[in-house]
Amino acid sequence: MIKRLTGMAALAAACAAAPLAHGGEVDDLKAQLAAMQEQMDKLKAHLEQVSNQVQQQQQSAAAAPASSGGWQPSAWARAILDESQFYGNLDVSFDDTTKGLKSSYTLSDGSTASPVGRTGWLPAISTNLSYIGWRGRHELDENLAFLWQLETQIDISATAGTSNNNSSNDSTVKGALTSRNTYIGLSGPGWGAVKIGKTDAPYKNSTARMNPFSGMLGDYSVIMGNTGGDNRVEFGGRVDHAIWYESPDFGGITFNALFSPGQNRTTDSSGIAAGESSCAGGNVPGSGALPPVCSDGAFNNLYSANLAYTNGPLYLTAAYEMHTAVNRVSDTIGVATTPPQFAASGDPNDIGNESAAKVGIQYRFPTKTTVSAIYESMRRNVPAYLAYQNERQRTGYWLALTQSLTPKDDISFGWAHANKAQGDPGQHNTDSGPHDNSANLYTAAFKHELAKNTWWYADYAMTANHASAHYDLGAGGRGVTTDCHDGSTLAAVDVSSGAPQVTGDGPHCYAGGRLQGISVGLDFKF
Repeated sequence: MIKRLTGMAALAAACAAAPLAHGGEVDDLKAQLAAMQEQMDKLKAHLEQVSNQVQQQQQSAAAAPASSGGWQPSAWARAILDESQFYGNLDVSFDDTTKGLKSSYTLSDGSTASPVGRTGWLPAISTNLSYIGWRGRHELDENLAFLWQLETQIDISATAGTSNNNSSNDSTVKGALTSRNTYIGLSGPGWGAVKIGKTDAPYKNSTARMNPFSGMLGDYSVIMGNTGGDNRVEFGGRVDHAIWYESPDFGGITFNALFSPGQNRTTDSSGIAAGESSCAGGNVPGSGALPPVCSDGAFNNLYSANLAYTNGPLYLTAAYEMHTAVNRVSDTIGVATTPPQFAASGDPNDIGNESAAKVGIQYRFPTKTTVSAIYESMRRNVPAYLAYQNERQRTGYWLALTQSLTPKDDISFGWAHANKAQGDPGQHNTDSGPHDNSANLYTAAFKHELAKNTWWYADYAMTANHASAHYDLGAGGRGVTTDCHDGSTLAAVDVSSGAPQVTGDGPHCYAGGRLQGISVGLDFKF
């Protein structure tokens, strides 16, 4: 447009120079053309100014990311976004499970008892191992980087809140911000990374790849890392207030080590760790109608480490974890062989270190068949006279096979076995002994990839407990779990009538159940 205006001005000037018949008319025409030339020059200057402004705005828009409402992030904010990643896993399933209990039991004293409530098949909708997270890496210089991660559980099918049922209570809100693996740390080439915060222990991560049923019914956590049954996993869980080291890959060899201080002013681990809301190991003081202290598995310091070797289709690992001063005084409450003076409150000597060690091997064959195997040994150090109730010391096995059927379909089978433990508290058992608390877990699952990072799955699992065992179904991150307890009213202290009174006498756990479940779900990872 500027070129056209310039051409018009030149044409006007040429016309002004042409000889005309009348001098007066020529003078008037020259004056008009001069005025027109002056206006053209002003318009040209204005258009050039506007053109420069448009170019500057276009360059600024190209340098900044798109945003709504006219807001533009600062240069520092843009750098953080460029260095970070948003990720997550969303999984919801429809389940149908049963506790597998009999209608009536003969107790050790000859009396009979019947489970209360609905102990058969029960449908449910469950959120399983769902979470979202935000993590990043900021280069401080060529030899050092700052790491960070914020991660939280997502309760898709239920309202986030504290975990409460008729057998346990936990004050932590797993659906709260940063409830899962969250940390800050430093890393460098050649030496690895040091992080501080909370994370899955190296003991857990070492064999996670050998669990094709992660988050499903029949996750190997039903038995592996689980010393006494129930849906609590003592070894291989998430560890709060921890500091850990992750090595780089040295020719296929990696090493990880973690330490978590107890942060507990009590000598018997009966208090809540400083800065936490629940007892170490889960639950609040008094959970399950027990005395109002941390006496059901609370511990002091925690140490966890693993060593792994990867070479093509072969993976080998060894891992170890120890919890110091584990308080299990409640295991001896009401036990007949406990010294009489401890019958009401439990034996104060039932506090000792607990440890677990395992080795695992995985191999992927050219037939696209992946086979995994784990051997695990767990120990508890208590005085010899308390060995009769030591259900925490045992060995166990895990075998799994996954076969790829097509690029989008695979099928998996798993078997876990818990050997008989050194002893048994006898609190839930329905036989008079000798106590057999061994158990087997059987799992089968089919997965089909609907699209990239999107699967639907169907699986079946069964926990077959021997007469005194009470391993459950649902450990490993499921929102809905199935256990050995019936629907009887929770025993609680009632102070409303003046003198404290105990109301309710439950819940009752019936050992030897044959828990089963089927599940169909949808999973999306990003």
